[in-house]
Amino acid sequence: MGHARKTVRRPGRRSDPGMIEAMIRVDHAGEYGAVQIYQGQRAVFGERPEKARITSQLMHMQADEQHHLTAFDTHIRNGLSRPTLLSPLWNLAGFVLGVGTALMGEKAAHACTEAVEDTIEDHYNSQIEQLTLAGESRLCTQFTRFRDEEIAHKNLAVEEGAKDAAGYPVLSAAIKAGCHMAIRISKRI
Repeated sequence: MGHARKTVRRPGRRSDPGMIEAMIRVDHAGEYGAVQIYQGQRAVFGERPEKARITSQLMHMQADEQHHLTAFDTHIRNGLSRPTLLSPLWNLAGFVLGVGTALMGEKAAHACTEAVEDTIEDHYNSQIEQLTLAGESRLCTQFTRFRDEEIAHKNLAVEEGAKDAAGYPVLSAAIKAGCHMAIRISKRI
């Protein structure tokens, strides 16, 4: 009786191009959605002088997200992935989420940031672990930097009272569920 040899893939040997393609597609979609969230929030707060402080914070966070999006656009142009086919949906959903939470008030807008960034922090952590095992140091370094900027956004949102928003537990759970769904769908489509 011969035993079939089982091939075991060892960490750090070679990256899976499909894994990287899915990561870039999902992260591109996420950064695109984040830019839209901040645009929606700024559409509500932007012209109101009494909202100058939060508008300035949103502009800074949107600039970070735009920087991330530009990096993922470059990866897509270089052929590492393609954008999700659902980009128009994420565009609309992000903007609507931004407008909706801003209409609920500053704390709800910050709760949106906290919920999204908390989800994205976990998502990037998982990707960083996979990239480390695959020996993809360049992408790992870039994703680590982006994750750290997302954590800074989350921390700012918490400092600004995100968890004091009316209905915070429900609002946060709903936003996180939406983020998880978008991640799962964008991996494939």
